[in-house]
Amino acid sequence: MGADAIQTNGHDQTKLTGGEEIQRLRCFVKNYEWGKLGPDSLVARLQEANTGQRVDPEIPHAEFWMGTHESGPSHVEFGSGHGGSDKCMVTLKSWVLDNPDLLGSRVVDKWGCDLPFLFKVLSVTKALSIQAHPNKALAEKLRREDPLLYRDNNHKPEIALAVTPFQALCGFVPLKELKEVITNVPEITELVGSKAADQIFNVHEHDEDERVKSVVRLIFTQLMSASNNETKQVISRMKNRLILETKHRELSEKEKLVLELEKQYTGDIGVISAFFFNYVKLNPGEALYLDANEPHAYISGDCVECMAASDNVVRAGLTPKHRDVQTLCSMLTYKLGYPEILKGFPLTPYVTRYLPPFDEFEVDHCDLPRGKSTVFPAVPGPSVYLVIEGQGKLQTGSSQLLVNRGDVLFVPAHNEVHVTGESDVMKLYRAGVSSRFFQTL
Repeated sequence: MGADAIQTNGHDQTKLTGGEEIQRLRCFVKNYEWGKLGPDSLVARLQEANTGQRVDPEIPHAEFWMGTHESGPSHVEFGSGHGGSDKCMVTLKSWVLDNPDLLGSRVVDKWGCDLPFLFKVLSVTKALSIQAHPNKALAEKLRREDPLLYRDNNHKPEIALAVTPFQALCGFVPLKELKEVITNVPEITELVGSKAADQIFNVHEHDEDERVKSVVRLIFTQLMSASNNETKQVISRMKNRLILETKHRELSEKEKLVLELEKQYTGDIGVISAFFFNYVKLNPGEALYLDANEPHAYISGDCVECMAASDNVVRAGLTPKHRDVQTLCSMLTYKLGYPEILKGFPLTPYVTRYLPPFDEFEVDHCDLPRGKSTVFPAVPGPSVYLVIEGQGKLQTGSSQLLVNRGDVLFVPAHNEVHVTGESDVMKLYRAGVSSRFFQTL
């Protein structure tokens, strides 16, 4: 199908012709207090480039949302000129609702007339809450009970792909390490009592999985349920002990992290509970994926994140927001062990794919030098492309767009996309429905 080129915000833009062409998106930013400030924030730099508007350097810019979720909807912009009267904006959700062919029949049959994934960029300077995301059954229950807190009834598996060095807490440490934690951090026993804490020494690697999990569940729930006053006193003593011990030994990485968390969230139960979780350090290009009911907390760095289209979060520590300790402690899987780190696999010399075990999404990362080209094959579902650095050309059918940092593009189903780099390095990311989903009958 043919398309005419027009100008929108200084870019060549493809005119809406039957809803089949690539469209630029104007995206939503969340200013959570854990976000990075000003030019230090990748999210702020992307917002400035995406909207053409200067950002306030004193405001934290935490999350850049690309998708249809009502908590941060993207918009498609049609029309010409800077503020021209013939320019209009519609939400991406309303556009795909009116044009379901954009999504492809398989996607519509499975998820309805909506984008099944939510694509984000995060810029983290202060730890996020200790949290988990519910499975579908629990999400539906939570939504019924508290629709103001839980805004949708979907599950939220996710992947975090490091753009810069990225740190997180994720999942429970192995049993051997957990026994060392109970031994070496006496303040935990102070909070949960020796009767509960000592049970960890009565379970072993070869024991039934459920027996081990039940003990970990007991200790962790007791810890997270400790009173605020007692928690503040015990954490203060722990901090003083660790500071004193620095005179005699090098603290472990986890101990150093705990002291840093204590500065950020003084007296918070999440500070001491960090000992229970794996401390994960991702290099750029490495990814962490999280299924429902797995505890985690992002600590620092910039990442690209993709998830099922949900904003459901159950929190219990390292946060001033609402906490639901009982729900969090009852929903967790209590699986022990270090999480799998995805390094992706090459599709072309320039494209790496990250394929977590979820139907809703996959993520591709493309680093394209000047003058080099690559092709993203046509797929039966929609894609969202984000240019994070550099510039280049993106072409599909008769449509050709010049793209720069901050450009976000919606590509309908069944479109092959050719990309050419026109700067020293062009970095872009693509989110789409999992290719595994389309391989199943």
